[in-house]
Amino acid sequence: MTRAAAFFDLDKTVIAKSSTLAFGRPFFQGGLINRRAVLKGAYAQFVFSLAGADADQMERMRRQITAMTTGWDVAVVHEIVRETLHEIVDPLIYDEAADVIEAHRAAGRAVVIVSSSGAEMVEPIGEMLGVDRVVATRMVTRDGQYTGEIEFYAYGENKATAMRDLAAEQGWDLADCFAYSDSVTDLPMLEAVGHPTAVNPDRGLRKAAAERGWPVLEFTRPVTLRSRSAAARTPVVTGTAMGVGAAVAGIAWYARRRALRTPAGGVVAAVALPAPVPPIGRRRPRGA
Repeated sequence: MTRAAAFFDLDKTVIAKSSTLAFGRPFFQGGLINRRAVLKGAYAQFVFSLAGADADQMERMRRQITAMTTGWDVAVVHEIVRETLHEIVDPLIYDEAADVIEAHRAAGRAVVIVSSSGAEMVEPIGEMLGVDRVVATRMVTRDGQYTGEIEFYAYGENKATAMRDLAAEQGWDLADCFAYSDSVTDLPMLEAVGHPTAVNPDRGLRKAAAERGWPVLEFTRPVTLRSRSAAARTPVVTGTAMGVGAAVAGIAWYARRRALRTPAGGVVAAVALPAPVPPIGRRRPRGA
């Protein structure tokens, strides 16, 4: 059993776009949304890439997505996501984020994705990245269709609550855990751990990080996982991981190095990955 974990927000922290909006075109091609929705999603993606999403924008996006998905067939959504995952998401993964994830694995920590996007998107992405757990938004389904209701919204304080519950279940001391996010809306998530780091922070989070003395990283190189040769790479903590204390120092050194190199300027509960284990306290919907 690992004694600590590293928690990662997904959008603009591990991948370069909104995971929910990235699937707009496949959903259109699969007949789930119309062309107008695709265009609105493309515009939202553009705004998100420039400035992130504040609380009001996230709330508008949540309402739009829940209204749009009402009546969708759960099995069809899962099928579309799995068929297009590598084409849509693989090229968006930040090389630097993959390095940090590898460093935490080398230090013996569990890796957890914590995202407000839907489990339908986040779970397969988590499997692709090989993370240990996923926390994401969970929507209500009935008779194989989405009802438009949200059972659990992985946003704001809810993220921190899910992290505390998962830490209690797994025996992790949050004071020894790490967290990474780009958004000021994730302050509860970052404040829940002993080692918070702002990644590609929006204006609000950059200010909060400066006030609290948190490290700030800038991730700028999206790559495909296929382009990352494990044999050609040396783990970030190699030569430094001499016991738990030295491993922590290796991660902190990596964060400072990144900060110096680049000047600072949507639906489910936790599930084990990659094994197809249903979410804790909930059966996976038919067709998942």
